[in-house]
Amino acid sequence: MNNQDNNILLSADNLNWSVRGRSILKNLTFCINRGDFIGIIGPNGAGKTSLLRCLYHKISPSSGTIHFEDRPLQQLSRQQIAQKIAVVLQEPPTDFDISVLDVIRMGLIPNKSLLSFDTDEDQQAILAAAEKVDLSNHLSQSFNSLSGGEKQRAIIARAILQNPQLLLMDEPTNHLDIRHQIDVLKLAGSMNITVLVSIHDLNLAATFCNRLIMLDEGVIVADGTPEQVLTQELLHRVFGIHAELDRHPFSNKVRITFDLNDHD
Repeated sequence: MNNQDNNILLSADNLNWSVRGRSILKNLTFCINRGDFIGIIGPNGAGKTSLLRCLYHKISPSSGTIHFEDRPLQQLSRQQIAQKIAVVLQEPPTDFDISVLDVIRMGLIPNKSLLSFDTDEDQQAILAAAEKVDLSNHLSQSFNSLSGGEKQRAIIARAILQNPQLLLMDEPTNHLDIRHQIDVLKLAGSMNITVLVSIHDLNLAATFCNRLIMLDEGVIVADGTPEQVLTQELLHRVFGIHAELDRHPFSNKVRITFDLNDHD
């Protein structure tokens, strides 16, 4: 895929990834436009995490290509990728025996030289990122002493500080209560950057994402607006669930009500 459209930030063309002879991702072709807030949805084992790992070059595809803007992703250095792409993983790290402030500060590293010192502007940016994720009162606390949800919010603050063009999030709300789930997705949407998030909660996906990519067994089975992707037929075929679909009376977003008494 030759990326000639200036609105395209990242593109994948016939992307395949296999491990130990098992095909995980199969001929995935799609583009991510600047400013998109895209949800990657699908059942467990559909390939959501594997796809994200390919997109930030944690793993290399078995075949196919990924371009970031007009350059093959594999031609970018680790630092260049970190300058362009921030990543929030499903499980927060458990081996950071440093303060919360120092974890957030790591977001400065891709854009600073090795021996440079923090400026007053850097310090203000750290404090602002901590405030956005409600961790201002925990900056001196050890990262390892935080709850799972607090750790995840600290990693999100680190990503904010990184100032990327693309934010990849793998189940970022997994350890959060409902208030912070909503806060994190609102925050991601307010950053004025492109966001690609794998997410299990279909109603949250419908609420915050302008576009959904549905995976099933490593294949893209639907790609479009929430209204186009979250259909009764696809929900039944891919997830094995029966659901009623309507629109929220205030936001006009698609809303899913699950039939708990009728399932496969």
